[in-house]
Amino acid sequence: MPDAITETMIAPLALVPALVLALLRPGKRPGRLPLFAELAALATFALTLAGLARAAFGAPAHAALFEAPLTLGLRADLVVASLAALVGFIGWIVMRYSRTYLDGEAREGAFHGLMLTALAAVLVFVQAGTLPTMIIATLAVGLALRKLLLFYPDRPEAQRAATKFAYVWHGGDVLLALAAGLLLSRFGTLDLAALPAAAQATGLGLAGTLGIAALVAAAALKTAAFPLHGWLTEVMEAPTPVSALLHAGIINSGGVLLITAAGLVQQSTGAMAALVMIGGFTALFGAAVMLTQSAIKTALAWSTVSQMGFMLLQCGLGLWTLALLHIIAHSLYKAHAFLSSGGAVTEVANIRRPGPVAVPSVAAVLKSFALALAIFAAIAATFTAAFGPKTPQALALGAILIFGVAYLVAQGLADAAPVALTKRTAAAALAAAIGYFSFQTAAQGIWGPLLPAAPMPTDLEWALLVIAVASFGLVAFAQALFPLWAHHPATAGLRVHLANGLYMNALLDRAIGGFRTTMTR
Repeated sequence: MPDAITETMIAPLALVPALVLALLRPGKRPGRLPLFAELAALATFALTLAGLARAAFGAPAHAALFEAPLTLGLRADLVVASLAALVGFIGWIVMRYSRTYLDGEAREGAFHGLMLTALAAVLVFVQAGTLPTMIIATLAVGLALRKLLLFYPDRPEAQRAATKFAYVWHGGDVLLALAAGLLLSRFGTLDLAALPAAAQATGLGLAGTLGIAALVAAAALKTAAFPLHGWLTEVMEAPTPVSALLHAGIINSGGVLLITAAGLVQQSTGAMAALVMIGGFTALFGAAVMLTQSAIKTALAWSTVSQMGFMLLQCGLGLWTLALLHIIAHSLYKAHAFLSSGGAVTEVANIRRPGPVAVPSVAAVLKSFALALAIFAAIAATFTAAFGPKTPQALALGAILIFGVAYLVAQGLADAAPVALTKRTAAAALAAAIGYFSFQTAAQGIWGPLLPAAPMPTDLEWALLVIAVASFGLVAFAQALFPLWAHHPATAGLRVHLANGLYMNALLDRAIGGFRTTMTR
């Protein structure tokens, strides 16, 4: 029986009346249904905010149904409430946008019903207190999203994207169910709060190790990690609100899974190393391909691939609070980016592109990296003196982030650069370093007590840290020098290959039966 019910836990129920109305009126111009759907989403958001306030000032809560070990239950602490409030906010914004965007569509009522179903399932997923609850919720998310991706069922591209999504997403569901079976056989419980202590007491064993590996693999599939990322870049045939909900909310499921099971996952060194390698490569790969895309929505999709890879990297480094902060920041940014993408097309068309202000030389690029790292080191020392020592993982991640700023600094240090640009780029490096440590400190203060601290690196983890920092530094260095080698004949071929994602998506198409698009709907 429930021992505590919070506002966050009942938030999905606020969507039920509008969902029932959508079932009754699935067609065109379904009366006041769009307004009711928006109001239901707004009520859900209000409940999640109330739950967030309760979690901030109260004790964690749990509500369970049925008996162990296959318990269905929800939990509510500050981490869960923060994610639920994020989902509630994005859900309300997307439903509000959908009122006018879908007006007059033949299946307008059905669309609102499917969106509400997906939103309710995501809310249950982020609050899941047990693995069976999480499995049921993510299965419902996948079924609803597949229907949304097929909102225009006669479009071949939509059919192919929905097919690939179903294979990858539900493959993750199968792995999650496999993980549940292995963990239950080893520890006798599927309660997400009890699993870390049970693993600590008895040791992982073979079943526990394999169970965590299955969890990590499921998370990788649900975040569209390389090489099964292709479906995420092909969902543009669905209405824009679907893209916004997917890229700003649903795609975070893998990260939510890892953060929820952080205390368990962190006990497997191999799992953490795998996350670093998968996440790091996916981040670099997605960022490189994104730079070659001309379509705004496609570029945003590749950006999501890269950002999800970076989030997996953060999890693998044990920087759980930063991974959670990344999910929140990326979700808010990506929802805005997709919902405003139409206006962005107009703005870009009206922009006069003067080209680079200044082309940096190799010497200027080297100076820029040295300056950016020096600024980072100075800010790191200041925050260490004020708030205590930083872990090697946090310092490595900060160095990776500062490499992105070094590109701007390089233009500021070019011989032809105006003084104003030099000052502006140096200020950008300073602001980035201060912002990184400020947000890290704030996130640690808010969620740190509820999530495991990053462990001291082993020899393997030190090696991965060095490789990760060197890899991101090398890519940033090449990007800064791009104006010098952009016109080389070899670059044109490389650009074509990158624009096609190194053809990994074509391999996935062939793996699911070639380029056939006929499917059962």
